[in-house]
Amino acid sequence: MSEYPLLKDFIDRQLVEQIADRIAVLHPPFAKAEFIAAVLAELDALELKARHRLIAAKLKAFLPAYPEALQILLAMLDEERGFPPIEHSGLRLMAIPAFVELYGLEHPAESLDAMPIITRISSCEFALRPFLIQYPQETLVRLRAWVCHEDEHLRRLVSEGSRPRLPWGAQLTAFIADPSPTLALLEMLKDDPSLYVRRSVANHLNDISKDHPELLLERMGAWSQGASKERLWLINHALRTLIKRGDERALALLGYGEAQVELSALELAPAALQFGGELEFSFELRNCGDEAQNLMIDFIMHFRKANGATAPKVFKLKKLSLAPGETISIKKKMAIRPISTRKYYPGRQRLEIQVNGRVLGGADFELVMA
Repeated sequence: MSEYPLLKDFIDRQLVEQIADRIAVLHPPFAKAEFIAAVLAELDALELKARHRLIAAKLKAFLPAYPEALQILLAMLDEERGFPPIEHSGLRLMAIPAFVELYGLEHPAESLDAMPIITRISSCEFALRPFLIQYPQETLVRLRAWVCHEDEHLRRLVSEGSRPRLPWGAQLTAFIADPSPTLALLEMLKDDPSLYVRRSVANHLNDISKDHPELLLERMGAWSQGASKERLWLINHALRTLIKRGDERALALLGYGEAQVELSALELAPAALQFGGELEFSFELRNCGDEAQNLMIDFIMHFRKANGATAPKVFKLKKLSLAPGETISIKKKMAIRPISTRKYYPGRQRLEIQVNGRVLGGADFELVMA
């Protein structure tokens, strides 16, 4: 493995052998050498999620029928059996929840019983989703019981596994249309003692904001009454998509009213930026009002697309309070370099300054590709 491995590189020969060693102890008929050979024959050509699914598929092929196989895999996760530890087990053992996701739907009771055990080691957020789709009421009963569990990983699973738009997971279209069943769960988790859980709750609420902004704003308004600093953080994080869109109601809920400010001296350098370099921009803001103002300052990059149109991307810049008549100078650098989540195209791009959801002005620059 290289000094800076890709995540998929953690799913390697050593892991496959460790899984096989454990299973061989628990289930002597297991064809250990054949299992290892079958996995390794296909492993290197696959990406991360496909590697987990490959191991899950080979487990199905080499183990008994599902209920018995599941019990073997649960025993394999039992730390009290004295097995040598598997480093980075949360990532490396995701084949186990994948096994439940792919092959457990015909055995919902046994599969749902297994999730509290599995999620201590590796999250079942993807495995849970097919059960919410096929057995929504039965699965929601389990989630309501898990809300009060002592294990924060299981409480987080309640929120994360039921997110309607979980990245890399199947969309839960029923909950996209009607989020009330999961909102009832989040209501019970909003003041969870674990930041790990509360962050998931905020992400779940942010998903809901994309389809039901009015409902989300109403609920966050109610939650903000007498809220602790922890809950206020959650509300702030839950509203982030609406904030980036400049939603005035979301901004007002966080204490950012219509800004009476003046933008001046906006400068970009260089005017022609070589791809791979840094764009530097600076500007001034002056409070034109008679009272101090809370300001949420963002900048919007309108990146050129392949068809010549531009698409906006909002970046957070600064939050501050500005006294009446006060002026502040702000300077920022942004690298325009290759990244995996965006492809850049040459030509004219635009940068705009947004304060409390309102664009105050902007300037263009040219992106030059080598």
